[in-house]
Amino acid sequence: MAELKSKLLQDLSDTVLDMDEEKAVETSHQVIEAGIDAYEAIDQGLAHGMARAGELFEQEEYFIPEILMCADAMYAGLEVLRPYLKPREEGEKVKVVIGVIEGDTHDIGKNMVKIMLETSGFEVHDLGRDVPPQRFVERAHEVSAQIIGISTLMTTTMDGMGEVVRLLEARQIRNRFKVIVGGGPISQRFADQIGADGYAANAADAVKLARRLVS
Repeated sequence: MAELKSKLLQDLSDTVLDMDEEKAVETSHQVIEAGIDAYEAIDQGLAHGMARAGELFEQEEYFIPEILMCADAMYAGLEVLRPYLKPREEGEKVKVVIGVIEGDTHDIGKNMVKIMLETSGFEVHDLGRDVPPQRFVERAHEVSAQIIGISTLMTTTMDGMGEVVRLLEARQIRNRFKVIVGGGPISQRFADQIGADGYAANAADAVKLARRLVS
């Protein structure tokens, strides 16, 4: 069983990297039939494949068209796996406001984090992409969120993340929210520089970080 599981997760990752939607659907069905946890399949299969695609993009072996086709394959697999996701937590849900900062429309990573958080029992309020810093603050206040998650794939929009923290401080409500950041150009050092509470390199790490911050 362990060998089959390892093979199917690798196959799932490969379908994303190969931009093969049909194969992603087929392999996702095989994953369910084999009794493999859907959350693991997303994390170690689909998300893993997307991360590999991201590395090729950084190395300039893949470009925007390839990344978009990889994303299509990933979403095709997600559609099969999503109904089999089981909530991981019970009781009152921790509320998270999440979005891509203003000036950036790349939301693949943000969408993965959203799915992982929801599956792990968080209540996620998705602001979408190209979100002004003020909107993060307003929405977090409106829904009484405990966490604000901000992502970007562009270095030119990174300062907007710091602006969210500055707005919270200006309103004297900074201590009400944990701010986490992520995305291609982001690092723990940058998170420390802007006064964020944490940095996550991928969707699985984002869930672990969120749990740790509210525990």
